[in-house]
Amino acid sequence: MTALLAGIRVLDLTNVLAGPYAGYQLALLGADVVKVEAPDGDLARQLGASPALNAARMGASFLAQNAGKRSVVLDLKSEPGRAAFLDLVASADVVLENFRPGVMERLGLAVEVLRARRPDLIYCAISGFGQTGPLRDNPAYDQIVQGLSGVMSITGTPEAAPLRVGYPACDTLGGLFGAFAIAAALVRRARTGEGAVLDVSMLESTISALGWPVSNYLTADVEPRPMGNENMTAAPSGTFRTGDGLLNIAANKGEQFMALCRLIGRPELADDPRFAERETRKANRLALRDEIEAALIHGSAAEWEARLNRAGVPAGRVLTVPQALAEPQVAERAMTARFPDVPGVGRPLDVVRGGFLVDGEAPRPSRPPPALGQHQAEILGDDP
Repeated sequence: MTALLAGIRVLDLTNVLAGPYAGYQLALLGADVVKVEAPDGDLARQLGASPALNAARMGASFLAQNAGKRSVVLDLKSEPGRAAFLDLVASADVVLENFRPGVMERLGLAVEVLRARRPDLIYCAISGFGQTGPLRDNPAYDQIVQGLSGVMSITGTPEAAPLRVGYPACDTLGGLFGAFAIAAALVRRARTGEGAVLDVSMLESTISALGWPVSNYLTADVEPRPMGNENMTAAPSGTFRTGDGLLNIAANKGEQFMALCRLIGRPELADDPRFAERETRKANRLALRDEIEAALIHGSAAEWEARLNRAGVPAGRVLTVPQALAEPQVAERAMTARFPDVPGVGRPLDVVRGGFLVDGEAPRPSRPPPALGQHQAEILGDDP
């Protein structure tokens, strides 16, 4: 496979999550991503479930999104560090940073200074709230953005909400939007020779991803509310108890609902006035769930999943993360890449790739996550 971003150099100044995730997506596509780290390194090197890896500055949080990159150490607060960075900018296509707004200017590395070295530079700044606005200077962590975006208000059951989504969704979305914007800017530059300044907001990225709930409010004046595992657009569509395990069923279409009723041995439910139409099914979703679960108790989630999918009724077990990674579907499409030897890790390392194939092949990182300053001599010709 020819890497889609082969020949593109990215200077990745980012730390912890949103920015490094954006840089990782570019590295997976073949860009030469040079991770420019402060002398104490990316904070993510000290974060994760393994104290030993944290102490070795190779924390699991760092390993998750820095494969394929090379690492150099530069103190951008020093004149030599800034001079070395500007030398790198001259050969770079993209500068990616996720400092608070104003930090690059205070370092003497404003976009105008960088463009004096590389006029067609693509400069991408990822921050919690963007480079302008009343919140621009506020510190931003994923949970803060989850709360401010409205995500927490619609997560969980009516009794339990608001709840945080169980992974850093807003950081991840900010990183994805950043990588997407950079890729689009590279396309325009190839056509016109023009660089770009990209201002990516985690808050705005998250609100954008809340398309359906936001649209229901803007267009129908219906305020989104937490519904647990139910689907506001259809019923039966949610999570159901079986004789062994939980099962998600999304019988969103009338024909799927009728097929479901037939398969569970309750064809009469399709004619019940409470459930005969889409809107009545939604209005009586809890009663319908009880009827369906009373039938599902006679089989396991795995058995029902197979039967329902064969009949065209979307269904899937509720799995743990280890179970999901062990699924044959995930294994066949090579969702993880293994590195047998990683400095500072001391054992084989598996990392997750991006969520797509290119020409039938999985884009994988070309190298394992780097030790701090591992490529100093290779890139700068000196030691950390």
